[in-house]
Amino acid sequence: MRFEVVTIFPELIETAAACGLIGKAIERGTLKLRARSPREFTHDNHRSVDDAPYGGGSGMVMLLEPLIATIEALDADAAKAGLPRATRIVLSPHGARFDQAAAGRLAAQAAVMLICGRYEGIDARVSCFADEELSLGDFVLNGGEVAALAVIEAVGRLVPGVLGNQHSLAVESHACGLLEHPQYTRPREFRGHCVPDALLSGNHGEIAAFRRREALRLTHERRPDLLQNADLSDEDRRFLAGLP
Repeated sequence: MRFEVVTIFPELIETAAACGLIGKAIERGTLKLRARSPREFTHDNHRSVDDAPYGGGSGMVMLLEPLIATIEALDADAAKAGLPRATRIVLSPHGARFDQAAAGRLAAQAAVMLICGRYEGIDARVSCFADEELSLGDFVLNGGEVAALAVIEAVGRLVPGVLGNQHSLAVESHACGLLEHPQYTRPREFRGHCVPDALLSGNHGEIAAFRRREALRLTHERRPDLLQNADLSDEDRRFLAGLP
């Protein structure tokens, strides 16, 4: 899978993405990453990528022309290499909420382009040249780079061959509509806090049942909204009905 990032800080993206499992996947060629800056496509001495907004107001707005030039240059590079055009995604507070379902949908695509804003935002006409807009949530960042890295991590880890154990994807938070059950490792006791006995029983059926109950309990306590769409058995519903 290929990631392309439009950003005035390509070094931020490249450095962060080089770490951990995503970085190893890039080294192996399982994932590919390229970041390009709109400053490459400016024509003034200051390499300006922003200007004052029409109608007045605080802050500066990213210029449309350098952004589109960057997008089209990445598309041209892909076409020259015989690769499909990336799906263009603007990272914006106006976008749809990015979640695990969106990550799974994007992981099935050949290439994703993430367009990062800065300053007060991007000229709104950029959406006319994009396929969709996504938002990490109801908060504001200084720029889209952190959001782009989050999308790369969430999507990239779903690509076959990126994780060492693909089975872990099936049991982690949000994979089955619930939060993941709590995890424990050594020591068995620390300052009065003990690993639950069920996990030490060696009985795989008992362990699986305990983990399912704990996932239900944790989701009920912290993200009850997830239960509305979760795939629940009759036993799950009886357990939830008995929780305070």
